[in-house]
Amino acid sequence: MERKFIVPEGMEVIRDRFNYNPGVLVGDTLYIAGQVGRDEDLNVLEGAEAQYIQAFENVGRVLRAAGADYDNIVDMVTYHVDITDLVNFIPIKNRYIKSDFPAWTGIGVTALAMPGLVIEIKCVAKL
Repeated sequence: MERKFIVPEGMEVIRDRFNYNPGVLVGDTLYIAGQVGRDEDLNVLEGAEAQYIQAFENVGRVLRAAGADYDNIVDMVTYHVDITDLVNFIPIKNRYIKSDFPAWTGIGVTALAMPGLVIEIKCVAKL
């Protein structure tokens, strides 16, 4: 099994500090590690909406680095610290995923990897 590691410019810190790759391409399947609402300097953004947008932007960076876009996503799992905020999450999701809707599972959790995070988005895409 040949794997290609997808590390977009500016995400090297994820690989170097936390020892995982933002994406792994196996054949025509791209596995995207959970992306959260933090910037390249690992600063957690203020506010749920800002984090939703940043998490989707981070997913997009991994997709583009692999030669894909949001339409290539076939499966998405989202982890929410406040699952009742789906009413605000869905319109943000719809800005990025407009058609060719993937399978989607939303899960409520008590915490994520860094204090203050409210969302994590994990995807599988077919190229």
